[in-house]
Order: sequence, then C-alpha cells, then structure tokens
Amino acid sequence: MSENFDSALTYTSYLAVDELLKLQRPLSAGPEHDEMLFIIIHQTYELWFKQLIHEFKQAQVALESSDSHYSLAILGRIRTILKVCVTQIDILETMTPLQFNAFRSYLSSSSGFQSAQFRMVEALLGRRDSKMAGHLPLDIQEEIKLITSANSVWDSTLVYISKRGHKVPIEVLNRDKSIAYIANTDVQDVLLALHRNDPEAAMVCERLVDIDEGLQEWRYRHVKMVERTLGHKMGTGGSSGVAYLSSTLFNPTFPDLWEIRSSF
Repeated sequence: MSENFDSALTYTSYLAVDELLKLQRPLSAGPEHDEMLFIIIHQTYELWFKQLIHEFKQAQVALESSDSHYSLAILGRIRTILKVCVTQIDILETMTPLQFNAFRSYLSSSSGFQSAQFRMVEALLGRRDSKMAGHLPLDIQEEIKLITSANSVWDSTLVYISKRGHKVPIEVLNRDKSIAYIANTDVQDVLLALHRNDPEAAMVCERLVDIDEGLQEWRYRHVKMVERTLGHKMGTGGSSGVAYLSSTLFNPTFPDLWEIRSSF
C-alpha cells in the first residue's frame, strides 16, 4: 500500500521557517543588540504557552477517561516544559539592566501582563476572577470565559479520583466551576486514603505536585529576574512590576495536595 505524502514538502516549508524568522522585528535604533534576545525569548515563551494549553487540555481528557498511564505521560511532559521555561530565564539574565534599558522605552505600553495565552494557562489551572482578562480583547475574554465555566485540571483530577472508587464529595464534583476551588478537608481525607491504598492514583497526584512546584519555581525565578533587571521600578505597561509579581508567589495551584503533607 502506497503512502500519501507531499514530495515537495521540506523542513523549511513544514515548519514555516521563512515566515517564522521574519517575526522578530526590533524597534530600537541600531537596533540595540540585546533587543533580539528579548524578542526571541518572549516569542518562545508564547510557543511554550501554546503547547501547555494543548497538553493541559489533553491531560483533562486522559484524566476524565480514567487513563492513568496516559495522564502520567502528559503530566510528565508538562513538568518538563516548565523546566525549560525556568531555564530560559538563565538566558534572559545574561542581559544586564543597562542593556535592557537601552531599548526598554521602545516597549511603550506592552507588558507580559498582556499575555492572553498565559491567562488561559491560569484559567485551565483553576484561576477564577474578573480581573484576569478584563484588559484583553473581547474575543479573548470570551475564550477565557468558556474555560473558566468548565472543569479545571483539578476538577478533572477529582473526576479521575472518583471514577477509581474514591468517595469525592458529590457537592464538590457538582460545584459551580466558574467559582474558584477552595481547599476542602473532606477531599484531603480522600487524598490521604488514596495515597495509602491506590499507588497508581497517588502517582498521578504526585505528578500534579511536580507541576505545581514547577509553576511556583517559574514564578519565583521570573520575579527575581525582573527585580535584578528593573529593581523596584514600575513595570512596562504601567504594572507595579516586582510588587505585583511577588504577590503571585507561594500560592499553590492544588492546595489540597500540599495540605496533606503534614498528615502522612
């Protein structure tokens, strides 16, 4: 049986390399040497955010289908992507404050706070508040509204746990998904029993802890990178910079999985 393939397809055409390499457009005069690094790092982050959205959605399908092994594979990939996101900060930190300030004024009102895809990642992970998307275009706001009205990754995990026979409270499973999840002692009791009696499900939960830790690590490194580059100046786009970013630290995504640590 013959295979169907495009004989004219090349590495360059498949990956749209020509188009990709035209997307870096420095604005500074010269341009300043380090602006190219700044653009490429942040464009790469957006590509990773796109992949994270893709992977989190598939993880939800796997979890709600009770497929432990596929869930573990996808969640492991997500953790590895987060490690890469942290490592990219090492590259960005090779740029000194003076080098950044040589082109910072050209950024005008643009800011990482405007990343729609990162807001989608946060929504998939359970963030539920009116402030998260109000500054974004209306079509993006609608897309995020759809995400925040459905199961978060944690809600999908609770479905997975329930389908394995663990008695997750029905009022938790059927709660209004547009409201942020609050740590629940009854769920924590279920998780403790699960860790003791269901090693496979416990592995899935521990992979979620890996991801939560990875997110917190990325946020911390991001804060320190901004502080190292800007100090306590106002952030680009008028944000409060380090002060705002610091407020996001040490807020676990899956609080129940952290609460049970002291009960083993």
